[in-house]
Amino acid sequence: MAIDDWLLDQLLLKPGQGVVRLYTWSTPTLSLGYHQRAIPSAWRSAARQGRVALVRRPSGGGAVLHAGSLTYALLWPDPPRQRQLAYSLVGTWLAQSLAPLGLALSPGQEEATPPSANCFARSTAADLVGSDRQKRVGSAQLWRRRQLLQHGSVLIDPPSALWQELFGSTPAAPPSAQGLSAAALEHHLNRTVISALGGGPLLVEPLRPQEWEAIDRRRHRFRLS
Repeated sequence: MAIDDWLLDQLLLKPGQGVVRLYTWSTPTLSLGYHQRAIPSAWRSAARQGRVALVRRPSGGGAVLHAGSLTYALLWPDPPRQRQLAYSLVGTWLAQSLAPLGLALSPGQEEATPPSANCFARSTAADLVGSDRQKRVGSAQLWRRRQLLQHGSVLIDPPSALWQELFGSTPAAPPSAQGLSAAALEHHLNRTVISALGGGPLLVEPLRPQEWEAIDRRRHRFRLS
């Protein structure tokens, strides 16, 4: 989360240079939206027992369990000024990327309301659902001086028992798409991002030591005890 927050600040220093990050998590992690303050006792108990980590996202929305999923972060230097249009364009990219894997997605239909404790408990036009109307992709935004960070989580095969414990419900059933894995998703998203969102070649730029130091200095912003 500190990396994505730092990258958003870099958009102000490097006009026109956007970033796409695709990543998984080394341990099951529950990320809370920036304005989400209530932490249920079940979440704290699971964290104390070391079965899940707790962090805060710089973006909004409800809690997301990062396990059996792929996370994307899009740092967009010149996004559309209408938030829903930005969501729609990214949603189109994601849907087109997943279609070759046999997973048909479309925007959610629920009205936008205050965020639920569980991000995947409802689906608005900012999200993507499968043909069974179950939410597959949840997304949230952070705007900073007209620059955009859009976070999203693509469900693959989330752990049912942990999901039930944390949210009191069952997750969406694993999709029947062939070859749907974090690696396959990353390949398709990388392949389609330029044509879908516009821009020049996609360059891989590892962070330098001094950049890691700058990121480390803001990690405390996203820790939850």
